[in-house]
Amino acid sequence: MSGKPFYITTPIYYVNDVPHIGHAYTTIAADVLSRWHKSGGDDSYFLTGTDEHGQKIQTVAEKKGITPIELCNEVVQNFERLWKALNIQNDDFIRTTQPRHEKVVQEIFRRLMASGDIYKGEYEGWYCVPCETYVPEAQMAEGQTCPDCHRPLTKMTEETYFFRLSKYAGPLIKFYEEHPDAIMPKERYNEVVSFIKSGLRDQSISRTTLKWGIPLPGDEKHVIYVWFDALINYLSALGYPEPGEKWEKYWPAARHLVGKDIIRFHCVIWPAMLLALGLNPPVRVFAHGWWTVEGEKMSKSLGNVVDPFEMETLYGVDPFRYFLLREVPFGHDGDFSELALVQRINSDLANDLGNLLSRSLQMIDKYREGMLPAFGAQTELDKEIETLGEKTVADMDALLDRFAFDDALKALWAFVSRANKYIDETEPWKLGREGDVERLDAVLRTLWEALRLSAVLVAPFMPDTAARIWSQLGLEGEPGAGARAAWKWGEGGEGIKVNRSGILFPRIDIEKWKKEKEQRDLEKRAKLDPTAFFKYQEPKPQIEYDDFAKLDLRVALVEKVEVVPKADKLYVLNLDLGNEKRVIVSSIRENYKPEELEGKKIIVLCNLKPAKFRGVQSNGMLLAAESPESRYEVLTLLTVMDDSIPAGSRIS
Repeated sequence: MSGKPFYITTPIYYVNDVPHIGHAYTTIAADVLSRWHKSGGDDSYFLTGTDEHGQKIQTVAEKKGITPIELCNEVVQNFERLWKALNIQNDDFIRTTQPRHEKVVQEIFRRLMASGDIYKGEYEGWYCVPCETYVPEAQMAEGQTCPDCHRPLTKMTEETYFFRLSKYAGPLIKFYEEHPDAIMPKERYNEVVSFIKSGLRDQSISRTTLKWGIPLPGDEKHVIYVWFDALINYLSALGYPEPGEKWEKYWPAARHLVGKDIIRFHCVIWPAMLLALGLNPPVRVFAHGWWTVEGEKMSKSLGNVVDPFEMETLYGVDPFRYFLLREVPFGHDGDFSELALVQRINSDLANDLGNLLSRSLQMIDKYREGMLPAFGAQTELDKEIETLGEKTVADMDALLDRFAFDDALKALWAFVSRANKYIDETEPWKLGREGDVERLDAVLRTLWEALRLSAVLVAPFMPDTAARIWSQLGLEGEPGAGARAAWKWGEGGEGIKVNRSGILFPRIDIEKWKKEKEQRDLEKRAKLDPTAFFKYQEPKPQIEYDDFAKLDLRVALVEKVEVVPKADKLYVLNLDLGNEKRVIVSSIRENYKPEELEGKKIIVLCNLKPAKFRGVQSNGMLLAAESPESRYEVLTLLTVMDDSIPAGSRIS
């Protein structure tokens, strides 16, 4: 394709979970931008993909009893199915386990090592296992927790390779001061610049405690840090650094869409890596907000997680795409409501766009037997519609350059509303009764032109809807690549017969919908019945009382809790059992902070045979229950509520 290059990317999605509304939101937005630029004649290239290395992938795979690559292959299919369901037209899909990616990551590592921007050292710091990143003490949240996910941090020391991030603080500030639109929205720009000015530390970019990653060239006891690896996908997909590959054309025009939680990686670490390679930072990084559901945070246990597959099935892909980008200003947090989606379908799609198409084609059928009138003399009112159409094209182009999807759709709907009002102003039915053929032809042609332009402009957002409008207007094909560039008011249309065929968007009966939704919600809640959890647990064989009597269960006071170095889930608990002190090792670190345990009275099995964990001998086992809301991960300690019961008391 000829035209101005435009390169748009989503973040590559981590494959430790199924796709959700956040994945859909970012990818639909990128798809719209790519389609918009292709419609305008630009040479657009759209990349998405999956991030498949790191501790979380390894851990989940181990729990499932499969290899990490088997897990990745399984989950990737869910993303590919969702993109097909959401009508996503990405030009490439990158996986970080692909040889083409691993080759580029290792080559970039070698180049930065040779230039002195990577060096070997030892790192000690506070590490967040879920986010797989070290957190400087100045940025830790309350209680030594991660500022992003708010989970407890772990003190770790390990041999590592460092990227000289500190070297690029000055160049980054200079770049952002010269390019104030390189980070959007503005509050994210201010956040990043402030962060850089507070001082940058060299970044650890390798791990020795992990096996599931890209081997570090020349020192294969290390694997390359998952974020360093992942960021490079934007170049590896373009064939960097081979001469003549796509990166030479597209990289200077790179734009990234990301969630606001990963803004620092994309606006601090990534551009510093690019500067070290002698490449330009991205033209723009836009960080969008997060979704809640009817005022509440999405939670599997609450059953309110929005499933994009379900929304597409219930309401259709185009209404879902339209709603996500129209309902909330891009960059702000949004609240998802099915009722709001239904109301958008009824008002914007059925009443406005659908009604304009239905009324206009009905009159062309009635007064001209479906044949499109020739373009004739225009009145000032007709020219007003044409001028507004041309202005709408320019306004949407400027707004989408700044990723203002909701404002772009508002501009388009203002044009659709004006065209509906034009019908009432010109009264074609009256012109037909009076036999004013010339004026009636001009009105019908103006309405057809307004619909043709509406189809071109709505196509990136709702491609199937645009194709249906295109077909009903009597046009061949669909308004895809080049359609906006080729569009001109009043040009063509000779000999066209419209093809009125069905309602574009049937209205949804609100009362009937409410009853159906109530039934769906009841079914979801039934699936979340905590008692269902226990149905999955096979009962154990019956025992005699003498078997139970062998268990030495006692009350223990937790005096001190320490982490086990280089162990993600283990705590060492120092216990007071009344007449003795004991140490046990427990894998409850993911569920409790040390301060939440210290001072508690818990129940311990004291006559369990001692065992060693990471070199620490454990003399006993605490008692805990698995949560029915998340039966594989959440443990709740059995504690003693009555504080008068002394430590060491036997339980029988």
